[in-house]
Amino acid sequence: MQVEMTIKGLMVDPITNTPIVLLRDQDGQRVVPIWVGIFEANAIALQIENVETPRPMTHDLLRNIIDNLNASVVKVVVSDVQDNTFFALIHLRVNDEIVTVDARPSDAIALALRTRAPILVEDKVIENAKPFDLGQDKPDHERLQKWLEDMGPDELGKYKM
Repeated sequence: MQVEMTIKGLMVDPITNTPIVLLRDQDGQRVVPIWVGIFEANAIALQIENVETPRPMTHDLLRNIIDNLNASVVKVVVSDVQDNTFFALIHLRVNDEIVTVDARPSDAIALALRTRAPILVEDKVIENAKPFDLGQDKPDHERLQKWLEDMGPDELGKYKM
C-alpha cells in the first residue's frame, strides 16, 4: 500500500553534514528521512521557497519537456529502500497510458513539487526506513523517530543548507 506524504522540511545531518528531506504522512504519525545530495536539496528548497531562477534548472527543464510532450506527472512513489539506498518511480501519463520511470527519490520529489504531483511512499519503505543507523537498540530508534515526528518548523530552520 502507498501512503501519501508531504515534505515536513529539509535539514542537515549534524554528523555527516548531508542534507535530509523529511517526508511526513498526512496524520503526522510517520516520518521518513531521506538523505540527498546538496544539489538535489537545493532544487527542492528553491521550489519550496518559490524562488524563480533566471534560466530553467534541471528539474524545471524536465517539467517543461514533459509538458511540451503533452504528458503529465501522475505521482511519484518512493518504492524501495535497500542498504540505506532509496528508490523511486515517476508515473507519467503519456497518450492515455501510464509510463513508469526509475528515479532517485530526490529528483522525483523535486519534480513532484514542480508539477504539483502527489508524493507517495510504499508501506515497506516506511517500515524499513531507519531515521539514523547509530548502532543503537530499538528504544533509542523509537525515541529518535518520535523526535523527528515532533520536530517543529523553528527546529528545522528555514531550509538551511
